Amino acid sequence: MGMTITEKILAAHAGRDAVRPGQFIYADVDIALGNDITAPIAIQELAKAGIDTVFDPAKIALVPDHSTPNKDIKAAELCKMMREFAHHHRLTHYWEVGRVGIEHALLPEQGVVVPGDVVIGADSHTCTYGALGAFSTGVGSTDLAAVMATGKVWLRVPEQLRFVFGGTLKKWVGGKDLILYTIGQIGVDGALYKSMEFAGEVIGALGMDDRLSLCNMAIEAGGKNGLVVPDGVTREYESGRAEREPVYVESDPDADYAQVFEWDGSAIEPQVAAPPLPSNARAVGEFKGTTIDQVVIGSCTNGRMNDLRIAAGLLRGKKVAPGVRLIILPGTQAIYKQAMAEGLFEIFIDAEAAVSTPTCGPCLGGHMGVLAEGERALATTNRNFVGRMGHPRSEVYLSGPAVAAASAVAGEIVHPDQVG
Repeated sequence: MGMTITEKILAAHAGRDAVRPGQFIYADVDIALGNDITAPIAIQELAKAGIDTVFDPAKIALVPDHSTPNKDIKAAELCKMMREFAHHHRLTHYWEVGRVGIEHALLPEQGVVVPGDVVIGADSHTCTYGALGAFSTGVGSTDLAAVMATGKVWLRVPEQLRFVFGGTLKKWVGGKDLILYTIGQIGVDGALYKSMEFAGEVIGALGMDDRLSLCNMAIEAGGKNGLVVPDGVTREYESGRAEREPVYVESDPDADYAQVFEWDGSAIEPQVAAPPLPSNARAVGEFKGTTIDQVVIGSCTNGRMNDLRIAAGLLRGKKVAPGVRLIILPGTQAIYKQAMAEGLFEIFIDAEAAVSTPTCGPCLGGHMGVLAEGERALATTNRNFVGRMGHPRSEVYLSGPAVAAASAVAGEIVHPDQVG
C-alpha cells in the first residue's frame, strides 16, 4: 500500500521505510520555531534542566512578532530574554524589530522552511508551512524546549484526510474562503489529530499566498497538519528562495485515507464565520445588515501581497465608512516595502485606514486594535473565540480580504460586488 506525502516525510525523518497511522515515531526536526510569547517558556525550561547548548543554531528560528514593537514592560522583558538567548547561542534565524515579520509569513518568504521539511513550532498555526509541501505542526513550549535541545520530536503518525475541490472558483473566493467552508462542513473537531491534504483543480490553480492561508487554519478544524502536494507553483515559489535543497514529495495513487471529501469549488461563495467558532461559516449574503466597528486586514492568515492587492483594489477611490476603524498589517517588512512601491499605502491612507508595522497584535487581543465591550470586528485573522480580540463581550467575525475591505467601506458585512 502506498503512502501519503505526510507519511513519506515522517518516515524519512524517522529513518523508516514506511509509517502508518497510529505508530509512534521519533523524528528529526529541520526547523524549530518559537515566538516572543512561547519561546521564553522554552528558554526557561532549558535553564531549569541545566542545558546550555542547542542541537543546531541554524535550525532554530526565534521570531518576536506577537507583542512587538514592545507593547509594555512585560513584553519588553520577554523579548529581551529571547534576544539574549539568540545572541548567546549565535542563532542564524533571529529577526529584530525593523527586520522581523509575522512568523508564518516570514519563514516561507525567507526560504527558511522548504518542501519536505519537518517543522515544529510553539505556535498552533505552524501548520501554515504545509502549503510548501512540508510537515509542520504546533507544540507546547516545553516540547519546543526538548526539540531545541535534541533536534528530535516524538509524534504519533496521524490519520489522513483528503479534501478535493473541483471546478473553478468564483470571483472574490480564495484560500481563506476554502478553509472556512471546510471547517464549516466538518466542524472544529472534524479533523482532530488528522492530516488534512488539499487537492483538486481549484487547489492546483491557487497561488502560494492562498495556499498558505488555506493551510494556516487547518488547526481550526483540529488538524495535526494541513498540506498541499508540491507542484509547479511550489517549485516556482522556491526558486531562488530556498536556503536548503527542497525535497518534493507526492502522495502515492494507492495511498490510504481515512476519509475523502469532494466538493464543487464553483459553488462556493465568499465565506464569513460568526462568533464564537470558525465552524460558524456561511455564505456572506447570510450576514446582510451585520454592522461592524472595526476591520482588521492582516495576520499570518491574510497579510500577504495578494491579500493587500485585493483589499486595495476594493478600497481605491473610496472611504472607510464613518464610525468604522480599518487597520491593515502587512505580514513582513518585504511585503510592506512592496506594497509601498506599488502605491497600495496611498490607497489605504486615502481611504482613511491605519497601516501598521508587521505584528500579530490585534489577532490575539494584544495591542494595535483591542476591542472594547460591545464592539464587533470583522477580521482576516484565524480565530473568533470569546474574548479573542479584547473584551469578552466583544465579537469577531472572520472573512477573507475581499469581504473585509468591502465591508469596511459599507460599514456592515457585505459581498464585495456591492462596492467593487
